Amino acid sequence: MKIGVVISEGPYTHQAADTAYRFVKAAIAKGHEVPRVFFYHDGVNVGTRLSVPPQDERNIQKNWTELAAEHGTDLVVCIAAAQRRGVLDENEAKRQGKDADNIAEGFRISGLGQLIEMGIQTDRLVTFGD
Repeated sequence: MKIGVVISEGPYTHQAADTAYRFVKAAIAKGHEVPRVFFYHDGVNVGTRLSVPPQDERNIQKNWTELAAEHGTDLVVCIAAAQRRGVLDENEAKRQGKDADNIAEGFRISGLGQLIEMGIQTDRLVTFGD
């Protein structure tokens, strides 16, 4: 089964990103395919490479980056939500006149069309967050 995942809550303030990560790992381990995860609203904060949790805590961004590298999962950050929260890739940083970007490895910024496409191309769409 192909499963699409939406995360709409930020890391370290809500359980959504952690629970979604464990769900995706379990789904893949059971033979399901998770071709894309879409980060929306405060969920886009998972995609910043500038978060530095204490060493004895889980690193949510790193977990997602490693999962994407290992399984080829497409991690898409909503462009409008990302811009509002200061999450930028190199192109958006230049376009907005900013001197730096902060998108983490394995993540990319795109629009809601990617969410719609994921809903069309997957068998189930699972949302984590309010």
